[in-house]
Amino acid sequence: MLQLQKRILQLAWPIMLSNITVPLLSLVDTAVLGHLSEVSYLGGVALGGQVVTLLLWSFGFLRMGTTSLSAHATGASLAGGSNDQGSLERVLHNGLLMALFISLPLMLFAFLALENIIAFIGGSETVQILAVEYASIRLGATPAVLIQYVLIGWFIGRGETKVPLILLIASNSLNALLDVILVYGYGLTSDGVAWATLCADYFAASLGLYWAYRTVTQGQKNNRWSFNWPSWQELKPLININHQLFVRTLCLLSVFIFFTAQGAQQGDLVLAVNAIMLTLLLLISNALDGFAHAAESLVGQSLGAKNFRQLRQSIWLTGTNALIIALIMVAGFAWQGENLLGLLTDQQDVLTVAIEYSPWLIWLPLIGCSSYWLDGIFIGMQASAPMRNAMLLAAIIVFLPVWFLTQELANHGLWLAFYSFLLARSLFMVPAFLTILNKHQIFVGKN
Repeated sequence: MLQLQKRILQLAWPIMLSNITVPLLSLVDTAVLGHLSEVSYLGGVALGGQVVTLLLWSFGFLRMGTTSLSAHATGASLAGGSNDQGSLERVLHNGLLMALFISLPLMLFAFLALENIIAFIGGSETVQILAVEYASIRLGATPAVLIQYVLIGWFIGRGETKVPLILLIASNSLNALLDVILVYGYGLTSDGVAWATLCADYFAASLGLYWAYRTVTQGQKNNRWSFNWPSWQELKPLININHQLFVRTLCLLSVFIFFTAQGAQQGDLVLAVNAIMLTLLLLISNALDGFAHAAESLVGQSLGAKNFRQLRQSIWLTGTNALIIALIMVAGFAWQGENLLGLLTDQQDVLTVAIEYSPWLIWLPLIGCSSYWLDGIFIGMQASAPMRNAMLLAAIIVFLPVWFLTQELANHGLWLAFYSFLLARSLFMVPAFLTILNKHQIFVGKN
């Protein structure tokens, strides 16, 4: 078990660092705009960013589904004593093909519906205009973002977690540099932040494709990356996993959009504060996802290799590590939470309101820890239907009713509903988790 713990840490730390760079992208955007004179710039990016997130992260199943299939293929290959790249190449090819086919119609729909979506969410007229401008630029990177989902999922499934770390650090460093140059050097505002992110997305996709090419052609004499059109049987596993994950992800992001819309109705100040808080939530969830992604890889490889002893050990150790990190983060936010908020904005009115809501920030790591960890296990097990069902139940019968009953509490009621949603996700996944785990108890004697 000590060897497995070492392997988990080897997998988790690059994922944690790479995942932290994702919200750091938003943190840099928030910090750059938060020090400008108008709060509307920050509100515009918050609103436009939420719409882009809804449209693009709805297809985050490409990352999760590719990770699951890649991990199973890797486990089966290694268990057979070979290092056959054929099945792994097909997983990559099929994922990239699906990403490209989705990109163009998604971009067309997004550009046509963008103004109506933002108007539906709300916000002041100035914020809405800035949000449309910001989102229109960002959506130009749709193909690059979807390709990144597939590439990152493929490398994580293979257990090569340092590759996503390198890709994300490189692209986010470029984004931060361009933010400063375009906003402070050329006088752009939210549009400059959007152009910086678009350039960084295409840079990351190009670098990732080059890395995948090197991986696939390693050891080949002709260095050719061959491609064959997949059959329906080859695409069926990817589609079966992804359509359920799509519903699950769409439901999750709808909750975030609803959350943002309700904050916007309380004024630009609350909208800006919630944007800062949600950016920090993204930092929390992505850090904890390090062990969730490690669970995806190890659980998938264990099942692919039919090593059920390692399966149970992977579940136990990834969960224990995630809990420890969550408790450390709770202590950190309790100690330095207000100072962290002060780094993100120097607008005193925004900071004052943010400090008022900071107690909600402190306990977020512990509240969300189990749901992120269970997501990783279910993805590794290719059990996407229970993930979808738990998400739908948590949103419909917990989040919305709690919000409705606590509207008199204004933004505090909104955060209470969100807390309830996170807890409900975990509780609704537990029965399915125990059922799946008990199913594999029959293999105890074989390993």
